[in-house]
Amino acid sequence: MLPALRHIDCWIFDLDNSLYPASTNLFELIDIRMGRFIQELLGCDAEEARRVQKGYFHEHGTTLAGLMKAHGTDPRTFLDYVHDIDLARITADPRVVDALDRLPGRKFVFTNGDERYAGRVLDRLGLANAFDGLHDIHAMDYVPKPDPRAYAAMCARFEIVPTSALFVEDMARNLIPAKALGMCTVWVDNGSEQAGREAHPAFIDYRTADIGEWLTDIVKEEHP
Repeated sequence: MLPALRHIDCWIFDLDNSLYPASTNLFELIDIRMGRFIQELLGCDAEEARRVQKGYFHEHGTTLAGLMKAHGTDPRTFLDYVHDIDLARITADPRVVDALDRLPGRKFVFTNGDERYAGRVLDRLGLANAFDGLHDIHAMDYVPKPDPRAYAAMCARFEIVPTSALFVEDMARNLIPAKALGMCTVWVDNGSEQAGREAHPAFIDYRTADIGEWLTDIVKEEHP
């Protein structure tokens, strides 16, 4: 393992577009469902629904947070609806499965999605038993990343020492609170403009376009 990572005993991973390639565009399906939900909720057309959806995302961190604040939307109803998608686009990456199995220490998923959806995705990725815990939007009390309270709550819940932890995330801005806590950070640069917003070397320790390749290199250092 790289000398700079030998102190890491806790590995934390974002889920969507981090543990699987953004090129699968799974979020396209979720995006469509979000639009339909908002159309039905507000009685508006698709164009207005998209404006509302993206506005809430940028202002509140998630579309759900905006809907809850502005319309009192029930989070479980919303999440069940938008995550009711076909996951055939994603498949297991043997490199990620093998590397996570060989990484020393505890592993967690930290996602703005919910546990039910995350469980389906992890099962599809061959990672159903790869993690020691999952901190989802319900556990965050609907205060999503990048709000620092979400990170603090996760660390408290799982007794994570931030200075011994590493966080992998495709949304660069979500690495800022992790770095502030003392975590080592890895940005999965998936090439999208949205993911790279606010990216800065000050809070990014490692950068990769392929988490499978990066993890494989890490475990090779440990077990050549």
